[in-house]
Amino acid sequence: MAVLTCDYYSLARKGFVSMAVILPIERLPVGHDPAIYTAGAYPAIYLLHGYSGNRNDWLFRSRIEEWAQKYGYAVVMPDGANRFYLDNDETGELYGAFIGEELVDVTRRMFPLSHKREDTAIAGMSMGGYGAIRNGLKYNEIFGSIIAFSSALITDEVAAMRPGVGNGMAPYGYYRHTFGDLGKLRESDKDPKHLAKICKDSNSHIPRLFMACGSEDFLYDRNVDYHEYLETIGYSHEWRVEKGGHDFDFWNKAMLAALEWLTGQ
Repeated sequence: MAVLTCDYYSLARKGFVSMAVILPIERLPVGHDPAIYTAGAYPAIYLLHGYSGNRNDWLFRSRIEEWAQKYGYAVVMPDGANRFYLDNDETGELYGAFIGEELVDVTRRMFPLSHKREDTAIAGMSMGGYGAIRNGLKYNEIFGSIIAFSSALITDEVAAMRPGVGNGMAPYGYYRHTFGDLGKLRESDKDPKHLAKICKDSNSHIPRLFMACGSEDFLYDRNVDYHEYLETIGYSHEWRVEKGGHDFDFWNKAMLAALEWLTGQ
């Protein structure tokens, strides 16, 4: 097992970015010739944090190291700030392109990761759950699986906001800056419902999708709404509900279930 922290200059985000990376490397027994050990091409999960978090949230507050070793997955955990993993055309900071294209390319060149779509998953919780669904669907030729916990599927609410009126998390200006023109949010490439419909209608490169949310989570109703929408359009997906809130007690249980689903073990 190796855990690394890396920094590199991101063209998409126009600055240096940080990420934590877990590689499930077995320690070479003492006395063995290193030439007999050849690192394989590991399947990978790009694991996203939530609002106000950073790359270390999953590393320090979950058992992701243990599970990466058990299931043989590399795990890449980037910093996403509070940008909902979306491109910002006004500032030129392309957080969506960073997650969906650049980060995958860079980490595949830095580490022994599989280039196969079926070996590449994107996952996250809360804001990161939204980022996983949005970017997993938008970049469906890259990601074969999406795992989303307690996802901040708030685009319907945000699209209905009026100037000067935000919500309990942030003011209107934050949402306008993050999502762009809110009047054009619905049926855009930032709308998870719209992206799922496009993906389903294309009948190709449809990512497998695992969703889970605690029944006491403040985002529960939004996740139920998205689950029901997926059923309406015939997008096959795994939907799990258990007692729990918006916390790592629930996300740890959900991640283990998702890894079992992902690997079939």
